[in-house]
Amino acid sequence: MIQRPQLRTEEVSHLQIDADQAGRRIDNLLVSMLGNVPKSHIYRMLRRGEIRINGRRAKPETRVAEADLVRLPPIRREPESQAARGGGPRGQFLEGRILYEDEQMLILDKPSGMAVHGGSGLRYGLIETLRNARGAEQFLELAHRLDRDTSGCLIIAKSMRSLRRLHEQLREGRIGKRYLLLARGTWKGPDRTISSSLKKDVRPGGEAVVRVDQHAGKAAITHFSLCRQFQDCSLLSADLRTGRTHQIRVHARHAGFPVAGDDKYGDEAFNRRVLALGLRRLFLHAQRLEIPLETGAAATVESPLPAELESVLRALTPSTPTAAETKRKAGRRRP
Repeated sequence: MIQRPQLRTEEVSHLQIDADQAGRRIDNLLVSMLGNVPKSHIYRMLRRGEIRINGRRAKPETRVAEADLVRLPPIRREPESQAARGGGPRGQFLEGRILYEDEQMLILDKPSGMAVHGGSGLRYGLIETLRNARGAEQFLELAHRLDRDTSGCLIIAKSMRSLRRLHEQLREGRIGKRYLLLARGTWKGPDRTISSSLKKDVRPGGEAVVRVDQHAGKAAITHFSLCRQFQDCSLLSADLRTGRTHQIRVHARHAGFPVAGDDKYGDEAFNRRVLALGLRRLFLHAQRLEIPLETGAAATVESPLPAELESVLRALTPSTPTAAETKRKAGRRRP
């Protein structure tokens, strides 16, 4: 059994690449994962052939693929303070945001602006902070991921057995995931399901960019429905049937409803408008999870919409229903 190391690499260890890491250059991946190991030391190990992918020497520009096995030699890390590791008040802050916990997992109300793991110049993300707060003896691993600017329900496994079970449930679509998003445009008609395949490209430096590609992309399914209508924008819910990178944001744009505050896939003019209303982040929130438990019951966990997003909704002008819509609603109320 190969278990992802927490990279206390005083001896030889192995790292198996997951779908989220696939496509990155090995040098950038190791810089982000090895914390306080100097870059010069990582490149020295690569030059010497001490880092291997599937038994072969890795070059700095080698890109890893899902399920690749990376061999890491013994690495001596520089000492680092508890504050630098993300413990102390930051760990206490995250502990106070736990929405649900049992022996197998915990669900945390992730704040917007916090990366779920270190990388891209960030040494410690949410998972590293939580590990340091709880101590090395407890297994903690992300069961899925949320974008840095997305808030809400995040699942963290507390054992390898639980992690495998959660991954299986996610692959099979047995975990219900509902998000709330504010999007440009007036929603008309019934709910709709977007099933356009998505392809992820990785730019130099590790930045992921996703586009619709029906031929080379991976299957992706998002079900959208209207929650509230405003003038020229809509509050939507999105139920994920798959979990691709940036799936909701790309599918929403593909449907003609780019997400408010999205500086990668959004609409610049709309973003300026909601910025004037006080929106300082991506308006995307992981609101609800439904997870089957081994007992046969299900854990249903909800995260309230953050105050900064509620404030934006209050500042928007509600849509005035048309005469036809008013007539239809009145007809539905008749006995």
